[in-house]
Amino acid sequence: MAAPSGDMFSFCSEPGKVGGLVEVRFIDKVKGRGLFAKKAICKGENIFIERPLVSAQFLWNALYKYRACEYCLRSLETAEENARRLSGNASLLLPHPEQCSIRPELHQACPRCQVMYCSTECRRAALEQYHQVLCLGQSRDDLEHPLNKLQEAWRSMHYPPETASIMLMARMVAIVKQAQDKGHWLSIFSQLCSRTASEQEEQIALKLLGEKFQGQLESLRNLFTAALYDDHLSRWFSPEGFRSLFALVGTNGQGIGTSSLSQWVHGCDALELPVQPREQLDAYIDQLYKDIETETGDFLNCEGSGLFLLQSSCNHSCFPNAEASFPDNNFLLHLTALSDITAGEEICISYLDCCQRERSRHSRHKILRENYLFVCSCPKCHSQADDPDVTSEEEEEEGDGETEGDDLEDEMTDV
Repeated sequence: MAAPSGDMFSFCSEPGKVGGLVEVRFIDKVKGRGLFAKKAICKGENIFIERPLVSAQFLWNALYKYRACEYCLRSLETAEENARRLSGNASLLLPHPEQCSIRPELHQACPRCQVMYCSTECRRAALEQYHQVLCLGQSRDDLEHPLNKLQEAWRSMHYPPETASIMLMARMVAIVKQAQDKGHWLSIFSQLCSRTASEQEEQIALKLLGEKFQGQLESLRNLFTAALYDDHLSRWFSPEGFRSLFALVGTNGQGIGTSSLSQWVHGCDALELPVQPREQLDAYIDQLYKDIETETGDFLNCEGSGLFLLQSSCNHSCFPNAEASFPDNNFLLHLTALSDITAGEEICISYLDCCQRERSRHSRHKILRENYLFVCSCPKCHSQADDPDVTSEEEEEEGDGETEGDDLEDEMTDV
């Protein structure tokens, strides 16, 4: 898979050396780093496109037959195949099939373990970066293989929707194990610091596992060690280091969502059609989504998580001036300006979804404090400083139906 050219594509190994429209600066000991505009950026402009340091599909998502490229998470189903499975209609035929960008003839499998890739380029990139360590070969279906035991333990502890995936951590280990310059990659991963104290790291790790399995973090560490131990990474396998790694992934993981059906819909929306065909096509798509909702609900996309060095430098604001998306149907993150941004201004995203951002200041602070361990001081929160410390009407209506875990899961899978 060829990378986009020019300043729009950003992959850096050193903070502050980014080029293009942005730079990373150290702010203070509390906020750590931040991302700042080097020049004026207009509303709607792409600020950068970034490839993740590491990414992985959620294990439950894969088990539910959401087929995605093992490397870039591109959906491997055609839009029609995707629509048939999600709607439960095996004979469904989509109009305008040319609007589907999936090319099954380009798909390739690993010759040893048969995991699938969308292209030769993705298969080669995975093999060069981490797959030599993680390839199960003929043991793919061996339930006693250490990697399979690790994955099954994670599935049993963490039901969907997933948040941080244990496979992100596994791929981090595999990348370092395969790399000739191990120190280079350790330096890069160290820049994704969680900026939390050890007791806070433990809170994050246990929150990600869920209350029911809080006693099993040590069991997970033992399985992780049995499957992947390496002397160069001995600290990552210690109780403290494993907890820290877990917290790092939990606080920096960015949800990734891909969908061939969504790409097809966007393509259809862009077609220039006469009024009647346009109305017919729009009605067809509306009905299709209703059928899918009846059959499948809202669990529609290939979903996973990734660690992005630049994006992880973006601090939170309850009134963000940028947002991340994945319009290429793969793991490339597009950061887009939501408003005009002046030179020198900090670029902020929101860790909250749209509904959560509309809640009261007290409600927003509760979510951010419990799930990200900080108190927000953005302009919106500052302007509402004199508001009473009460929950929003929406939160009061929901009552006890929403848990802390639900909040975190919403955050990590909101794409």
